[in-house]
Amino acid sequence: MDKESEQVLAQMGKVPDINVEIAYALPDKQYLIALTVKQGSSALAAVLASGITTQCPELDIKQAKMGVFSKALDGKLMPTPDKYELQDKDRVEIYRPLLIDPKQARKQRAEKARQEQQKKKALKKG
Repeated sequence: MDKESEQVLAQMGKVPDINVEIAYALPDKQYLIALTVKQGSSALAAVLASGITTQCPELDIKQAKMGVFSKALDGKLMPTPDKYELQDKDRVEIYRPLLIDPKQARKQRAEKARQEQQKKKALKKG
């Protein structure tokens, strides 16, 4: 449907519905909520309409980072969640905050591997 047709339908109060999904994953459980929203709805509106905060009360939607198909809605390359206009079959992903900086995690793994290597060498010599 072209933009002009969409505008006419919107003026008539006949905005078509679109199907979207809201995805949120915890370490031990994943949520994938399918819902229907009006065309022109924002990603944030769909997340709020999904009821995900009822299932996950610890989730702070106002602070949560979001994306659509792994593209961050951060206001840089993509609009922010309140500005992003959903398309049919979009999947809005809600991201959990990182527990540890990825660079720091890699350093810790490398240090642990180095220590294990030193233990193996010490056992061989001993």
